[in-house]
Amino acid sequence: MQRTEAPGPADTAGDASRFVAAPATLYVVATPLGNLRDLTLRAQDILKSADVIAAEDTRVSAVLLRHFGIAARPMSLHAHNEAKRAAEIVAILQSGRSVALVSDAGTPAVSDPGAALVAAVRAAGFGVIPVPGANAAIAAISAAGLSAERFAFLGFLPSAAKRRRELVQEMGALALALVIYEAPHRVRETVEELAQWLEGTRTLVIARELTKKFESIAAMPLRRASEWLAGDSDRQRGEFVLIVDACPTANRSEAAGITPDVERWLALLAHELPPARLARIAAAATGIPRDILYARAQRLKDGPDAAG
Repeated sequence: MQRTEAPGPADTAGDASRFVAAPATLYVVATPLGNLRDLTLRAQDILKSADVIAAEDTRVSAVLLRHFGIAARPMSLHAHNEAKRAAEIVAILQSGRSVALVSDAGTPAVSDPGAALVAAVRAAGFGVIPVPGANAAIAAISAAGLSAERFAFLGFLPSAAKRRRELVQEMGALALALVIYEAPHRVRETVEELAQWLEGTRTLVIARELTKKFESIAAMPLRRASEWLAGDSDRQRGEFVLIVDACPTANRSEAAGITPDVERWLALLAHELPPARLARIAAAATGIPRDILYARAQRLKDGPDAAG
């Protein structure tokens, strides 16, 4: 028996019915990171029954589709044509046909194209149904053994150096693990920057080529990461998830190393400089980690009550 998908409660366990894509519906389908066996049964059903498949790179998706005997020829939807394709896909849905969206690997619209399409489809009044599956960030977090109870997903960091630094320092001042995507040609530079902007004793987890033949997951103090990457050229190959764990509670006190004189100096400068710049100058002058100084500067900037 075949079942047509429709928005509604989760299906009961043990229902072996095959799902068929519903008319006038967009499916956001997660695909494997590398191991093709990670494509879920439901995702296979939707990809086989959808009228149209929109793919980030049609050549990459064609390999996946051929492997599962799916004859559909995907249409491209990437960062440079998403606005145009969104209008076309809305028209397809208006005609009563179904569309499945996939990216090259993992979950669409998570540091990949798709968010603008989803927004356009919702605005046009059509259903959007997620078909969950592989996600590099969640896979890495699950195997990282973090001390942090919460995390912030930063995706790919901004290309502009100033904005990149400000984002890392702002988020690094919080009691969170930071999850970052990075490409092989930039990974060593990025971990060097992280070590400059955050406390070097924080644990960095480097997850590389997840689910693929050369998958590796390693943890080390942040200050040693650049040297570790340089120790073997293979360690700089592939796609990366970098996770900076939160500072251990014992090292997290914002008062650590902040003497009364430094505190008075910070209070005066907080009225003249933005927190990121203040933290950079104060770290150079005192040797106190920038993320601790940034957090203190931010609270001073917010006023006496916030400063505590």
